[in-house]
Amino acid sequence: MQISGKKIIMNTLNGLSTGIIVALVPGALLNQLIKALVPSFPALSIILTMTSLATIMLPVVSAACVGMIGKLSPIQTTSLALAAVCGAGNFHFTKQGFSAMGSGDVINIAVTIMVGYLLIELLGAKFKAYTVLLLPTLVLLIGGGIGMLTFKPVQAITTFIGMIIAHLTNLQPILTGAIMGVAFALLIVSPISSVGIATAVGIHGIASGSANLGITAASFALAIYGWKANSWGTSLAHFLGSPKMQMANLMTKPKLLLPLMINAALMGGIGSIFNVGGSATSAGFGFSGLIGPIAALNSWGSNTSGQIILVTILFLIAPIILGLLSNYIFNNKLHYFSAQDFALNYE
Repeated sequence: MQISGKKIIMNTLNGLSTGIIVALVPGALLNQLIKALVPSFPALSIILTMTSLATIMLPVVSAACVGMIGKLSPIQTTSLALAAVCGAGNFHFTKQGFSAMGSGDVINIAVTIMVGYLLIELLGAKFKAYTVLLLPTLVLLIGGGIGMLTFKPVQAITTFIGMIIAHLTNLQPILTGAIMGVAFALLIVSPISSVGIATAVGIHGIASGSANLGITAASFALAIYGWKANSWGTSLAHFLGSPKMQMANLMTKPKLLLPLMINAALMGGIGSIFNVGGSATSAGFGFSGLIGPIAALNSWGSNTSGQIILVTILFLIAPIILGLLSNYIFNNKLHYFSAQDFALNYE
C-alpha cells in the first residue's frame, strides 16, 4: 500500500479548517453580543456556556472532519479524535478531576492528527477482527502520546511567532498591517486555512483587523474581476462565502495575484491607521458571516453611529471602490487580465 504524505497533510489541513469554522464561529458571532445582553437578560448566559463547550470540542470536531474528508471508517475516525484530544492541551488534571478551557493549540492538534492518520494508514486493516480492540489503543497511545510530548515545544514556537507579530505591529503598525493584509489575502486563496493559521499563531489586535481587511479586499476584488464571466450567485459567493473558489484559476495563472496583493496591502495599511482590531478567533474570516466587521466593532469597545459608519466604509465601500478601480486599471487599461480568467463553471 502506497502512503501519500501529501494526502495526509492536505486532508488534515482541510479537516482542521472545517473543524475550526464549526467549533469557533458560534462563539465569534455570539459571545460579544451575549456578554452585552447578559446583565439585562441573565438567562442568556447559557449561550456562553454552549459556545464555550463548542470551543473546547475543537480537537474532536477537527478529527471528525479529517476522518470524513479522508474517508476513514468510524473506528479510525473516532480513534483519531481521541488522539487529537490528548495533543490539544486544553484538558488539564486537577485534584478534582479534569478541567478544560479554550480550543487548545491548533498547530499541535494538526501534528497529533497527522501522526494518528499516518499510523492508521500504516496499519490499515491488518488487525482484521481485532481492529476494534487494537487500533483505538495504538492510535491513542502512540498518536496521542506523541501529541502530548510535542505540545509544549509547539506551543512555545507558536507563542513566539505571535509575540513577534504583536511586537512588529507596535513598532510599525502601517507596514505590519499591509503585510498582514497581503499574507492573509494569499492564504484565503490557497489550500491553507487562513482561520487555522490565525488561530494557531494567535494574532490579535491590529494584526487581526488588518488580516480581515486584506481578505475582504481580495474577496470583493475577485467578485468584481470576474462578474462578467460568472453568475450573480457565484460573484456574491466570493465575499459572502469564500474566495477559495478561485484557487484553481489563481494557481494556474499566478500573475492574477498581483492586483489582489495591492488591494490587500492598501486595506491592511488603512486598517492599522484606523486601529481596526480583532481576535485570534475572528481573524481569517474577512467579510464572511460579518465576523470581521463585528470583531472590528468589538475591538473599539463601543458601537457608536460613527464607528458603525467607519466599519461599513472599511469593510464594504472601500473594498468595492478599490476593486472597481483596480479592475479598470488592470483590465480595461493595461489588459493584464480579463474577466474570463476568473470564470467559474459549476454546471
